[in-house]
Amino acid sequence: MRKTRRRLLLLAVFLSLGGVAYKVVETISNARREIRKNPIKALDYLPESALHVTEFRRAKVENGRKVWEIMGEEADYFKDQREAVIKRPRFLYYDRNGEAAETAGEVARMFMGEKELEKLRIEGGIQVKYQNYVLKSDEAVYFPAEQRIILPNRTTVIGGGFEVEGSRMEVELDTKIIRMLHGVKSKIEPAKMERNKNEPSGAPASGE
Repeated sequence: MRKTRRRLLLLAVFLSLGGVAYKVVETISNARREIRKNPIKALDYLPESALHVTEFRRAKVENGRKVWEIMGEEADYFKDQREAVIKRPRFLYYDRNGEAAETAGEVARMFMGEKELEKLRIEGGIQVKYQNYVLKSDEAVYFPAEQRIILPNRTTVIGGGFEVEGSRMEVELDTKIIRMLHGVKSKIEPAKMERNKNEPSGAPASGE
C-alpha cells in the first residue's frame, strides 16, 4: 500500500511538472509571436535585473521590408516610462528602394507607445549620411507616424559642391523633401558642382 501511495504521489508530481513545462513553453511561444509582430515588445519581457543591455539592437520589418534599425554599444530601459537610453547609437532608415539613411550620435532616446515606436531622439555630434550628402547638427528627432526627421537646432548640409546652413531643418522621408528654415546661408564651389554633374548622381530626387 505504501509503495502504491508513493507511486501515485510521484505520478502526481510528474504530471504537475509537465503542466508547468507546457505553460512555460506556451508563454515563450506567445512572447516570440508578439516580438515578431512588434520588436519594441521585446523590451517588456526584460526582467527588472536585466534592464541594462549590452550590444543593443532592434529593427522594424513591415511586409518583409526592413523599415528601420537601431543599434548601440549598450542601453538602459525604463519600463515605467517606456523609454530606452542607448549609448553610441546608429540609426538606419530604409526607403522603399532599400537605400539607407544613417544617423549616428552620442546618445539616443527611444519613446515607445503600446505597439509602436512613437519618437526617437538622437543627441550629440549628429551626422546623417544619405547618398552623397552629410547633415551635421547636435540633435535629430525621428517621428515614425509622420515619416519625418526634424533637426531643431543649427544644421549644415554638405554635398554635391555646396554647403547650406540654417537654424532648423525638416526632412520628409517619403517625398525626400528637405526644408531649411531661418537664417539660411549657403556656400557653393562651382568646380565641385561641375565634377559631380559629370559623375553618376547619387543625390536624392528632390530636397536640394
